[in-house]
Amino acid sequence: MDGPSGTGKSTVAKRLAERLDAAYLDTGAMYRAVTLAVLRAGVDPADSAEVLRVAESTDLSLATEVGARPTIDGEDVSAEIRGPEVTAHVSAVSAVPKLRERLVALQRRLISEAKAVRGGIVVEGRDIGTVVVPDAALKVYLTASADARAQRRARQDSAAGRANTVDATLADVERRDRLDSSRAVSPLRPAADAVEVDTTDLDIDGVLDRLMDLVEERGLRATAEANGR
Repeated sequence: MDGPSGTGKSTVAKRLAERLDAAYLDTGAMYRAVTLAVLRAGVDPADSAEVLRVAESTDLSLATEVGARPTIDGEDVSAEIRGPEVTAHVSAVSAVPKLRERLVALQRRLISEAKAVRGGIVVEGRDIGTVVVPDAALKVYLTASADARAQRRARQDSAAGRANTVDATLADVERRDRLDSSRAVSPLRPAADAVEVDTTDLDIDGVLDRLMDLVEERGLRATAEANGR
């Protein structure tokens, strides 16, 4: 499942994994964790060589379960990686080609292991259908208007104690869209065979119902059950 921020991707992906009793992986949390490590090291996020050096010297761990907390060097950083400083720099860090190669290899390994154990996995990010798992049985690309996404993000920030105006959030959403869609490696875009779901006028349950219909149409629930779930 791919798509820009504010489309409901994380919430829906988690609930879908729970509904299917499947594993779950948030690849964006990996890039955010590396970004946090880079900032803590005092490294310029635009310095590709230094970003890679920090990533290679950082012990990043993330289990493939809903509610799994990412850690760096054994420290739970699940709250800190969602802060404004990480959000402001994650696009620059995630654009480093060698870092993406490193994390894509890790993501593929985690996905393969989870499928062997659980029979299925829901993976969310920005290049899952195009790069990480191009042969996935179902690829979904969530979209929503920029205004709707900014309002959702502002509500999330407020709930987390991070006050922000909708206008400021909209500017940040549009900035990240521009950076993630224009990067040279693995730009944010739907896979050619992805099913696009516009969540602008849908609540979480409405999006989840649509995704469950797609899962049933592809016979993926039956496949997971046949694999031992």
